[in-house]
Amino acid sequence: MKADLSLIEIVSSASLLVQLVMLVLLAASFVSWMMIFRKRAVLGEAKRAADRFEDLFWSGQDLATIYKQIDERPHESNGMEKIFHSGFREFARLKQQSNVEPMAVLEGAARAMRVTLSRELYELELHLSFLATVGSTSPYVGLFGTVWGIMNSFRALGSANQATLAMVAPGIAEALIATAMGLFAAIPAVIAYNRFANDAEHLTNRYDTFVEEFSTILQRQAHV
Repeated sequence: MKADLSLIEIVSSASLLVQLVMLVLLAASFVSWMMIFRKRAVLGEAKRAADRFEDLFWSGQDLATIYKQIDERPHESNGMEKIFHSGFREFARLKQQSNVEPMAVLEGAARAMRVTLSRELYELELHLSFLATVGSTSPYVGLFGTVWGIMNSFRALGSANQATLAMVAPGIAEALIATAMGLFAAIPAVIAYNRFANDAEHLTNRYDTFVEEFSTILQRQAHV
């Protein structure tokens, strides 16, 4: 309990600028953890949804049946499922028009899938730039607080007739706390960013592969 009180005292007695640095780092860390938990849930659900849809898609069912099952669901589809839904809907719409060439049908379906793919990739990469920013800038923000705290210590030494450890200890302590808070904010953000960026890239590759495979299947059906 005594150590906790001393830490609180150090923070409360720190200079206003160092307190502001600590507050910024604390807020950045709090927001980062919120985004980490949210992004983990989003990417996890996207991977599970992709696994479920691939099992359904390659189960041998008719494409029109799969499309109808997705279209009748009360919840909105996402990820690979949404890419399939938009592509097959455009394919069926264009194929019903007798004056549209098979190549134009395929191109229309491909464009619809690419538009949906871009939207899904945006959702996968949402907030990753914030984590990258926190991970790269927090140590420097903490370092700024460190430099300011050390400057306070030197100013205290300069105005004293006799230098003692008690005179420089508060400034050094607040400087080290600012450094620690910068690392506390940066390390989880960097780890999470690397992990989530890798997961998003893996899902992107799966989506791209599905678009190519589905386009090949539609190509065969466009000439039927």
